[in-house]
Amino acid sequence: MRRARGREARREGPGRARLPLRRSLLGRLLAVSALVAACSVAATAWIAVQTTSGAIKQEQGQNLTADARIYDTLLEYAARNPTWDGVGATVRKLARESGRRVALTTQGRQPLADSATGETARALPPQASAVVDPLSVDTVLAARGADGQGTGADRIDPRAVGPFRLSAADSRALRRTADDKVACLNRAGIASDVVVGASGRPRVQIVGNDPERALGTRCDLAALDAPTRSERKALDALTELADACLKRQGREGVTLNNDLSWGDPAPVGAPGEPGAVVPRPVPAPRDAPAERAAPSVETPELTGERDRAIASCVGTARSEQLSSYVASPALLFIGDEGGATLPGFDLSPANTARIAGAAALVLALTVGASVFAGARLVRPLHALTGAAQRMRDGEQPASVPVSGDDEVGRLAAAFNDMSAHRARLEEQRKAMVSDVAHELRTPLSNIRGWLEAAQDGLADPDPAFVSSLLEEAVLLQHIIDDLQDLAAADAGALRLHPEPVEVRELLGQVAAAHQARAENAGVTLAVTAPAPGPALSADPVRLRQAVGNLVSNAVRHTPEGGRVTLRAYVAGPYAPGPNASEEGRGTAVTGGGTVVIEVSDTGSGIPADDLPHVFDRFWRAEKSRSRRTGGSGLGLAIVRKLVEAHGGTVEATSTEGEGSTFALRLPGAGPCPAPDGMTTAF
Repeated sequence: MRRARGREARREGPGRARLPLRRSLLGRLLAVSALVAACSVAATAWIAVQTTSGAIKQEQGQNLTADARIYDTLLEYAARNPTWDGVGATVRKLARESGRRVALTTQGRQPLADSATGETARALPPQASAVVDPLSVDTVLAARGADGQGTGADRIDPRAVGPFRLSAADSRALRRTADDKVACLNRAGIASDVVVGASGRPRVQIVGNDPERALGTRCDLAALDAPTRSERKALDALTELADACLKRQGREGVTLNNDLSWGDPAPVGAPGEPGAVVPRPVPAPRDAPAERAAPSVETPELTGERDRAIASCVGTARSEQLSSYVASPALLFIGDEGGATLPGFDLSPANTARIAGAAALVLALTVGASVFAGARLVRPLHALTGAAQRMRDGEQPASVPVSGDDEVGRLAAAFNDMSAHRARLEEQRKAMVSDVAHELRTPLSNIRGWLEAAQDGLADPDPAFVSSLLEEAVLLQHIIDDLQDLAAADAGALRLHPEPVEVRELLGQVAAAHQARAENAGVTLAVTAPAPGPALSADPVRLRQAVGNLVSNAVRHTPEGGRVTLRAYVAGPYAPGPNASEEGRGTAVTGGGTVVIEVSDTGSGIPADDLPHVFDRFWRAEKSRSRRTGGSGLGLAIVRKLVEAHGGTVEATSTEGEGSTFALRLPGAGPCPAPDGMTTAF
């Protein structure tokens, strides 16, 4: 009862308790899969966002550059033409060069020009890409169109010159003067060139942009700065408009200089002096960055209220003066051929929700697949664990199902093989314990019976009585010695003392030792070996024991009139057995061949089904284990262990009803002599 309760306690103990999910293989597999999936989703999303954003930014940058070029071209057209008539050719050319749709409309969205016509023309987007107005330039697009050079605070396009444009005659006259000045400077060793502005006025540009170098020469450049009649007329008109603006504010009028600055046109004083105004040169056109274009006003930092008022009025006056010379403002639409506008990446809440949903779906699928795969992986492991624990508790081992030929399936198959082998070993152990008990019980029972009979006065302790007890004690000692030899061989503690042995002589000694018993049984013993016989290095005592066991079994199972033959000869090259001891492996000599010792009889033979078991411990074909029909069943097992310890092998062949042959194969110690054999009969 106590043992049963202990077994139940072991079943319910921690060895049988299911592991927590966080410590189980399934839990770790799920955690690793979820982590890998989350990292994969995050990395993929990050890479996709970075790649997409980079591509979009690159495309947007390219599109913005192309759009700036389109804007600048149309802005130049508007600055040089009073209307948009004839702009269609320019729009179509820009569309072909950029591969995009370009459309112009009035501010009321009336079409002026469109590169997409007919069925391919889709509705324009609600918001325009830009407003083309030379009197109010988009500084961002203008800066890109001018290669990064901004237009400053003056938002009037410098190419809008209006009444300041020179006539052809004035332009040619000034050009001749400029060419003369350049030739004069070149003769003085000053490199210079002529640059023509948007108004048609030429000017001399000194290489290095250092005009002070021309002051020490006779080349007077002031003649080029004198305004023409048309320029004075335009400047007077602009001054009147600016004065009118100032008078409406209750301020005094202003006199504008040729460069549209005001104040003293003489050389300016130091910055910050009261009344000192430093006019800024007009920005050059796109194709001539250093060129002086039409008059444009942009003063440096204006600290006085009057200066700010003058600058505002001059700007208003210029817009009013140029309004009749430039095209009216127009809406510019730029998109792809399909009608879409600039691409963008909108990570709106809806897009965020879609990304989160896709990530959650990927995680769910990953976890589901991990659960399915983990369950299939863990199920056979649980079966293996349960079977191993049942074997530990002493229950009958049972095989586990083999699901496939994968690693887990092979593990289950190996476990089943191990379980079956363990069951066979357990059966052999039980049978051996039973056989040992039976073998020891017989002599002990005989000894006890004779002693009790002597104690009760039923038997006299005469010499025959003592001889019988001695015989039983010798038998008991023989069984114990055999068991001790087997235990030493199993533990690798069986020590050998090899020395040169002449096989023919050893077989004669064994035959002489068993001659008396053979004669009593009516069996003839014969030794067949070459003269001189083959030699080997072996422990003579252990070798005689092995051959003696074979001879003893042969005499026992040979009927009267039969024959037992001991034969020795040399066979092919030697190969040590798998269980050879170090001493046994050392007995082989190169070129010695294999010495074969055979013990043959003409007895009853061994059935084919019993032949594989003849070397098993305590195995006997006769299950009653009677002493009249056999020994303890340890003799042949000892023979195998002794031969293996010498580095050899033992095998048995038998034909039922004709006899058996047991062959010992041992490493030889010398070359094979001439086989002029000799047979000796005993």
